[in-house]
Amino acid sequence: MTNQAVKAEQFLRLHHGETPLLLPNPWDVGTAKLLASLGFSALATTSSGHAATLGRLDGGVSRDEALGHAAAIVGATDLPVSADLENCFADNPGDVAETVSLAIDAGLAGCSVEDYTGNDDDPIYEPAHAADRVAAAAEAAHSDSVRLVLTARSENYLHNRPDLDDTIARLQAFQAAGADVLYAPGIIDSADIRRIVESVDLPINVLALPGVPSIAELAELGVARVSVGGGLNLVGLGAVAKAAGELLHEGTYSYWDQAREGIAARDTAFE
Repeated sequence: MTNQAVKAEQFLRLHHGETPLLLPNPWDVGTAKLLASLGFSALATTSSGHAATLGRLDGGVSRDEALGHAAAIVGATDLPVSADLENCFADNPGDVAETVSLAIDAGLAGCSVEDYTGNDDDPIYEPAHAADRVAAAAEAAHSDSVRLVLTARSENYLHNRPDLDDTIARLQAFQAAGADVLYAPGIIDSADIRRIVESVDLPINVLALPGVPSIAELAELGVARVSVGGGLNLVGLGAVAKAAGELLHEGTYSYWDQAREGIAARDTAFE
């Protein structure tokens, strides 16, 4: 087996541990190395965090840019890496499959496909079409010598469609279509999370947001994976904005208290 295939198998096994897999989202090579040095078992890219490094908002990155970025994160550490590939940069199933094949070429252990169209006037693909897209992604993910771990995402709650019944129906259809992991970002209520876990047979990922139960509570609910999306990137942006604002408006340097923590983290993570 290739090293990539081993990482993909390892990544899938991590979804079946006694506690949830904590999947942090680096946005460049440096943060990938930093998070690996802290002891995480796997990494995932963040579309919004990557876009921020280019001075863009989420959704402003091309497929080639996303795959190149993913390859750079893969090369940064020895950990399995899954890529946030948004809607796989395609509407039709054939092009979705092509994106997933390119994800294998990038050295990834996993990737995601979501049912957000990218069009805010009509944000979510119709259920049958969404399931067809996942089926095409799964066929591409599982037909190579590397069995890529495919995460299928229902984006209802991120786009003002808080319909739990529809979300569960979509996740069940994605399971039937061949996904390996299911994900409905934006759901925070413990009862809703429990209902999702009990409605499907695949590992469930939860996005760590304000109001989401603690990791210990999510473990009790049966959640298999917890990711942070662009959260850590936003922490970094906020810290830089605060420090720069202090310098600009107050002419003081108390941000060095936090910077010293950064020095220690950098010197531990980087060669």
